[in-house]
Amino acid sequence: MPFTKTPIQDLLVFEPKVFEDSRGYFFEAYNKSVFEAEGLAYNFVQDNQSFSKYGTIRGLHYQQHPHAQCKLVRVLEGKILDVAVDIRKASPTFGQVFSIELSSQNKKQLLVPAGFAHGFSVLSETAVVMYKCDALYNKESEGGIIYNDPTLAIDWQLPEDAAIVSEKDLILPVLGDLKANF
Repeated sequence: MPFTKTPIQDLLVFEPKVFEDSRGYFFEAYNKSVFEAEGLAYNFVQDNQSFSKYGTIRGLHYQQHPHAQCKLVRVLEGKILDVAVDIRKASPTFGQVFSIELSSQNKKQLLVPAGFAHGFSVLSETAVVMYKCDALYNKESEGGIIYNDPTLAIDWQLPEDAAIVSEKDLILPVLGDLKANF
């Protein structure tokens, strides 16, 4: 089975079947029927791609309803620590953090449903990250949690002095001040 459950309900790791031979490899990064066979009926409408240098931390981001997004995240080049935080207030795992190393080598992907804040840190010299979204980006709906929230205590697997964080992400609130509508 290509999906592995995480300790947080609805957050899944997807490991596509990789076919390798002397020429290299081939795999289906996404196949709608494979997802639907698992009861995952997402209609992905937008693909995003980023290039980042070592030490970059992007996140933790989310979009409010009605523009909340499910994301299917993968790495095309390099290695990241991908992080998801459950921000669904009625969830028994509210505030819990899940992290996983995603890389161009391991080809794993993280399915991050709506109701989660998402971010990543770049662990390799550079990384190219791509993710599919099931809702279009809407600036008025964006929200976030600061990456170094002490209650979350996320280990980004980077020395603190190596962290590169945008000005926008440095002023995000802590989880306790969250105003998400999940």
